[in-house]
Amino acid sequence: MVQTGRATWLSARVDEASDHILGPPTADITLVEYGSYACSHCRAATDSIAGLRDEFGSRLRYVFRNRPLPDVDIARRAADLAERATDPDRFWKVHVALMTRSPKLTEDDLQAVARDFALEDEAPADPAGGSEQARARVDADIASAGASGVLMTPTFFVNGRRYEGVWDSAALAEALHGSLSHRVRSAALEFARWAPSAGLLLLIATVIAVILTNSPAAAGFARFWSQTLGITFAGRAFELPLLQWVNDGLLTVFFLVVGLEIKREFTVGYLATRRSAALPIAAALGGMVVPALLYRLVLPAGPWAHGWGVPMATDTAFAVAIIAVMGRRVPIELRVFLTAAAIVDDIGAIVVVALFYSQALHLWALAGAVIATGLLALLNRGNVYRVTPYLVLGLVLWACVHEGGLHATLAGVILALFIPTRQPPNLAALTAQANAILAIEARRSTEVLRHGPSTPAMEALDAIHDRLESPADRMLRTVSLRSNYVVLPVFALANAGVALGSTAFTGHGSLMFAIVLGLAVGKPIGLLSAAALAVRLGIAVKPDEYSWRQLAGAGALAGIGFTMSLFIAGQAFADPGDFAAAKIAVFAASVIAAGLGSVILWSANGATER
Repeated sequence: MVQTGRATWLSARVDEASDHILGPPTADITLVEYGSYACSHCRAATDSIAGLRDEFGSRLRYVFRNRPLPDVDIARRAADLAERATDPDRFWKVHVALMTRSPKLTEDDLQAVARDFALEDEAPADPAGGSEQARARVDADIASAGASGVLMTPTFFVNGRRYEGVWDSAALAEALHGSLSHRVRSAALEFARWAPSAGLLLLIATVIAVILTNSPAAAGFARFWSQTLGITFAGRAFELPLLQWVNDGLLTVFFLVVGLEIKREFTVGYLATRRSAALPIAAALGGMVVPALLYRLVLPAGPWAHGWGVPMATDTAFAVAIIAVMGRRVPIELRVFLTAAAIVDDIGAIVVVALFYSQALHLWALAGAVIATGLLALLNRGNVYRVTPYLVLGLVLWACVHEGGLHATLAGVILALFIPTRQPPNLAALTAQANAILAIEARRSTEVLRHGPSTPAMEALDAIHDRLESPADRMLRTVSLRSNYVVLPVFALANAGVALGSTAFTGHGSLMFAIVLGLAVGKPIGLLSAAALAVRLGIAVKPDEYSWRQLAGAGALAGIGFTMSLFIAGQAFADPGDFAAAKIAVFAASVIAAGLGSVILWSANGATER
């Protein structure tokens, strides 16, 4: 994901000397295409490109770069053949000829184009059948495509930004016109692909909350979160303060994502096998137990002793954001390790909340939760793949868990465990079916009194689309974005505000010290020592891709406890002053952990310190 920003920059750079360009250098719009002459989609897009050049005229500069279909011999030879036309005018004639000679590129097409444009003797041929200069240019384009993150053809870049829409003329024209909707969507996608984006947004929300809490608007800011919202039906009301709607309701979406990630990791992810799961599981357990023990060592008894769960949690968004900023200094394997350990950490936090931070239990409501869970299990066992029934039962489950005395967010984890997965699809069969449907609809497009695809065809395509992903994978892909960019920032905005000039510092020194000690010291010690013990006992194996020093840096970053630490602190400390002190301690510990982890990772040399 870090590479995306670099890819955009590379694609934005047009080399007037070597690129194939149509349009003046002063054009205010540049459209770069990575395409292949053997790609049917690229051949179909040629008409769209021609229409766009007619529409935009001198405002548009079009650049074509080769990205031959991998492992397709005729695709590479066609690209080599086109590059043998060293004169720009002749290259574009060859380009159009290769793109338009027949619906599917054939050997006869290559021979005919070579003959028509006298390309056989254009340059001395190498043993592979093309001139050395031509092959070098194609290789350069392929390298550019790889650096730009191109995975399919055609891939377009509009003024340096990857175009994510469909390939017809109208959609491309909207992108080239730079409509507001397209600019907003492109900027949002680019921001979401930037790995540190979620952590940055969380940090911005935190800073805003702290500023507002320490400004003249503090009273209004507090009243906003304390206003009551709910529903009234038949004389009965279900109302909660807005802050509780965020912490009990909106945060359930975050727990749903956590549950889906746990399910994925233990089925097909990094935790699916004993060998790969042993190290992060051991490290995470040590990273939970040691901070809790240090906290209780400082506060063995008293009103604050119940807060031992606060320093146990790791905030994945901030930790991964810091690793992503470091780029290639940190191996991808270390990021995977830290993410997997954070998943196990989340499991521990969920168990801790359920067992130790719940209210008085109401058996009648919990019985309703058990019934709702049973119905979810029946839907799953019955291979019901529509998500709507699960969401309806999920709402019932949430209400029952809330009224039962357990924390309502646990409903999100339970729901995630029953959202169904299924065997991967047969992509060849689905592709053949989709192509057959589209081919039939294309032949019918010229019929009288027809305005588009038929309803049966659209329903069949919808069914194919639904089969491409399991409901669990689709929900994780879509809901995780809302969790990262809506739920967590709103949670931070609602909970991170603390009056720095208040009495939070007075009389809370031991509480703050216990939390800082647990997160900034206990986390790295616990994570690293447990990992080393697991390796020493032969339970786990440390990958060679990262060193023990780099693992220590990841352990330090695990001390960033923001989201879950604030959540547990809110459950553990009913007194506002205690909660404010806990928040300050979590902030301080997270800053210390981030700085310490960054220094260790920046200075570590994984190649020499195994």
